[in-house]
Amino acid sequence: MGITEPLRARPVFSGITELVTVEAVARGAAPETVVAAVQRVAEAASDFSWLSRGDVVFLKPAGNSGHRYPATTSPLAVLGMVSLLREKGAGRVIVGDKSGVQFVYQDDRKERGSSRRLYTRNGLHQAALDAGAEVHYFEEAGYQAYFGDKPEHPQSHWQGELMLPEILTRVDHVVLLPRVSRHVLAGSTLGLKAAVGWLRDDSRLELHREARSFVEKIVEINDTTTLKQKLRLVLTVATKVQSTFGPDQGFAAEPDLGLVFASESLLAHDLTALGWLLWNREYATPAAQLSRFHDPYQTYPGAFNRAFVGYIWGVGELLQSGTYTTRPILSAATDPQLSWAAHLWGGFPQLELGEAGKALPPVLKEYLLEKASS
Repeated sequence: MGITEPLRARPVFSGITELVTVEAVARGAAPETVVAAVQRVAEAASDFSWLSRGDVVFLKPAGNSGHRYPATTSPLAVLGMVSLLREKGAGRVIVGDKSGVQFVYQDDRKERGSSRRLYTRNGLHQAALDAGAEVHYFEEAGYQAYFGDKPEHPQSHWQGELMLPEILTRVDHVVLLPRVSRHVLAGSTLGLKAAVGWLRDDSRLELHREARSFVEKIVEINDTTTLKQKLRLVLTVATKVQSTFGPDQGFAAEPDLGLVFASESLLAHDLTALGWLLWNREYATPAAQLSRFHDPYQTYPGAFNRAFVGYIWGVGELLQSGTYTTRPILSAATDPQLSWAAHLWGGFPQLELGEAGKALPPVLKEYLLEKASS
């Protein structure tokens, strides 16, 4: 196994134009400046007609570990969105997640680790409380507080039902708050990849063990009936980008202008997020940081995944686990997650970049649109 050639298939377009609203933010901007950008971008991306007074909204950050942004979601994204939703009449805003299985594990016999503790370390717990939200960590509700759901597309690679947290049945809307990062196993972790945090750990085992369809199953979590019906908005603060390794450590690129962006379309959001990851790898990351040592997705992600299965679930599961090879990611059409999402959902949308505040430099805007369409 080594580096394979990029996917050469021409991207299939849906014929639909999707809006992603973007605002450029200067490096080192004050927290209140970023929070204001979050709210401007969200209001430009959605008219919030889906939100009725008294509705319950669940905010799902990407809080895999206790490491701080950009290894996890920016607390400023949480502050801005919670405050905005409360201003617009949400009855309850709940922030929650389950952290990565290497840190927080739960089955029907044992439990270790604490998402609450990790969210306290990475700053997301306090941000939620400061903004007036509730917090909900899936493992604290118990192993049985999950329900089965299935992807809607008939080509699903999941063998059975995916186990999702029961609280999803008791909320009206979901807002996703991912980050932009490289990922040692998946190539990138953007909005689509953040969905892994919904899974109970038996479903996470299937995801990693049946690894020949690892990427496809990640995407298909987002295709489950409940998430498709309730996801309303995806918003990312990306003033910093974890441009190598990932998900929990790597080089933190911090360009002169960072981005805050949002869309009602998960796929359109991720087209923008991928372009921004590639920009930061190309223009804001030292060449030495892009070596195979610092960026091992380029070599043997399948072997890393099998080692991960063995470490978490034991030798027996490792011996049953599959593997896969790397797929170099140069644009949307060569990104396996985005390509499979486009396959499931009728093709890539035509990306429209709307500017909510400070305009993007033309060269950056052209770069993002080019990466999304090739």
